[in-house]
Amino acid sequence: MAFKKEIVEIIEPKDVFVGNLDAPVTLVEFGEYENEECAKAHEVVKQLLEEFAGKIKFNFRHFPLTKIHQRSLKAGEAAVAAAQVGKFWEMHNILFHNRRNLGTTSLKLHSREAGISNKRFLDELVNATYGWQVQGDLKEGMERGVTNVPAFFINGEQFTGKPTLDNLRKGISAALRKTKRKPAARQRA
Repeated sequence: MAFKKEIVEIIEPKDVFVGNLDAPVTLVEFGEYENEECAKAHEVVKQLLEEFAGKIKFNFRHFPLTKIHQRSLKAGEAAVAAAQVGKFWEMHNILFHNRRNLGTTSLKLHSREAGISNKRFLDELVNATYGWQVQGDLKEGMERGVTNVPAFFINGEQFTGKPTLDNLRKGISAALRKTKRKPAARQRA
């Protein structure tokens, strides 16, 4: 008797966006949930999404600094697990709000608060089901030159200033101006 192998599609963090999916500007952050600077940046991003509604989309990538924050890796895994049931952004917000309380049992409680009813959530955390996805983000971040968090990219270019509301606003505005200046593609007759 042959066994049929079940293929499970995992929603990768690079595929989870908030904002207008057709927006001309993509803002990507590499960060983690225990870092205070990332928590401040989280508030800035929420303001930017409101201010530039329809013009930007945002993607959060995991870059856990595990030598400093031991729970950041599991928190990232919890966010990826939440993405599998369409609750990434709810979990993302809750994790930042509870950044000082990210033990495995607490993450299970946070998942309920995010509206996740997956009975296997705790097992998935304990078994590091989504560990590869978080490690993949970490690897990509290092390949892109990330050394500390939060690290932002605007339309693929690393943002080098301090990620304040004013600085990111200027970076996004400049990217919007660039997209407007691009010449229209010529049509063939």
